[in-house]
Amino acid sequence: QVPLVESGGGLVQAGGSLRLSCAPSGRTLGDYAIGWFRQAPGKEREFVACVTWNGRSISYKDSVKGRFTISRDNTKNTVDLQMNDLKPEDTAVYYCAGAPSYSTVERSSAYDLWGQGTQVTVSS
Repeated sequence: QVPLVESGGGLVQAGGSLRLSCAPSGRTLGDYAIGWFRQAPGKEREFVACVTWNGRSISYKDSVKGRFTISRDNTKNTVDLQMNDLKPEDTAVYYCAGAPSYSTVERSSAYDLWGQGTQVTVSS
């Protein structure tokens, strides 16, 4: 059983928007920090955004600031990533992950829960 499940990926034209959602499978998000990572073909997995358990602390990769918004709804047990003004370089498999931390975390090695990923493709 995959601990986290992503949804909302797809194909969109440059300048368009997508909203990804992450939900746990068979558990609650609890006090985990939840992050989004992405991996493009031939490249290493990279940090995109993270939100702490109470939503009060958020961090973003520089190249997505002002375009992506991470949000958390603990009543619905979900974390969303709203992606606007998408660019072809945003094309990747997007993963959500959980880290046992009260602070935002950008190192993938700190995360011990992962989803299987959802494909985001941005055409030019």
